[in-house]
Amino acid sequence: MPSPADSLWVLLAAILVLLMTPSLGLFYGGLVRSKNVLSTLMYGFFTVALVSIQWVVLGFSLAFGASTGGWIGSLEHVGLAGVGMSIGEGETIPKALFMMFQMSFAVITPALISGAFVERKRFGAFVLFTLLWATLVYDPIAHWVWNPEGWLFKDGALDFAGGTVVHVSSGISALVCALVIGRRQGYGNGEIRHHDATLTILGAALLWFGWFGFNAGSALAVNNVATNALVTTHCAASAAAIVWLALGAICHKRPSVIGAALGAVAGLVGITPAAGFVSPMSAIAIGMITSAVCFFVTEYVVKGRIDDSLDVFGVHGVGGIVGAILTGVFAAPELTNGSGGLLSGNATQVWLQAKAVLAVALFAGVMTFVILRLIKLVVPIRVSAEQEAAGLDLSQHGEAAYSTLPSVATPAV
Repeated sequence: MPSPADSLWVLLAAILVLLMTPSLGLFYGGLVRSKNVLSTLMYGFFTVALVSIQWVVLGFSLAFGASTGGWIGSLEHVGLAGVGMSIGEGETIPKALFMMFQMSFAVITPALISGAFVERKRFGAFVLFTLLWATLVYDPIAHWVWNPEGWLFKDGALDFAGGTVVHVSSGISALVCALVIGRRQGYGNGEIRHHDATLTILGAALLWFGWFGFNAGSALAVNNVATNALVTTHCAASAAAIVWLALGAICHKRPSVIGAALGAVAGLVGITPAAGFVSPMSAIAIGMITSAVCFFVTEYVVKGRIDDSLDVFGVHGVGGIVGAILTGVFAAPELTNGSGGLLSGNATQVWLQAKAVLAVALFAGVMTFVILRLIKLVVPIRVSAEQEAAGLDLSQHGEAAYSTLPSVATPAV
């Protein structure tokens, strides 16, 4: 039965999630050097346009079309054929609105990966990578997990709003990108410092705000599930910000503003797969555990070894993995049709979550490597040493973010 209230909420949620991608650009933009802030902002801004068209033309059909063996959707909805204002049996919102809400997830996921290769990737290579990755990686994974005919959906894996679909896939892909593309010039010798923490805090605040649409909107209705998802999302982010700030103060003798922002995002990532399936107290535990694990990985495993420039793997990849597994631990029976998780006596759910994580991580990692190799056959992936030294704003776009920077562009060849 059609529900104007449900339609209004999902419409607003779609707008909130679409806002998150340019907000991600602000979050990332403050963490790079001033000569690369425009190019970093452009990754998020242009991804909105590029992946939106890809989703309308092909992506939605591949993700939510009739299944081929549980692996990929058919071409029945190419160009949004058959996707209109009609409302299916048992649904309360138009198909076109569901398509638009899902588009917002498809848009932000490849944008997340850009944090691993900022300051050194050619814009043309970025465009090719984003288009191929959205089609060959995101769309199949979304089909596996969220299409009722997908093999992981049928298997019983729980992912309320994208722990595996969005964060594990992007985080693992970011790690592969960082390894294949290599380190930035000056990495490890103290030359690379963020230029504007205020941009990062603004971006983090907007991400936190938009995440309510991300998680609570995934209920696709105005109901108790949406309310629970909103509450658990906020609880997890708050707990995670506190934990990261505290750990940073203990390890580095000062409470870091950037650390608090990273902690909040880690908590938001961790609660994403569990938001509609756990209680507020469980959400606090998930936020605390996810934040602590992400802090350890970014500070003591990745840093100094791999130039995952903006901690995409350490926060989104690791946070998505931890959150997905903890969903299998804390899932409440009353919120999961009686099945629950490990703490409710259903240890099988932890295995189902781990299997989904492993499948998504392996597929995303291998396909990302293949895509990068294919692109390298067509165009160089990385800018020249001279262009990297000049900054991508000038060398790739011929523009400077601030009037105090030089205005002479280095040819982008």
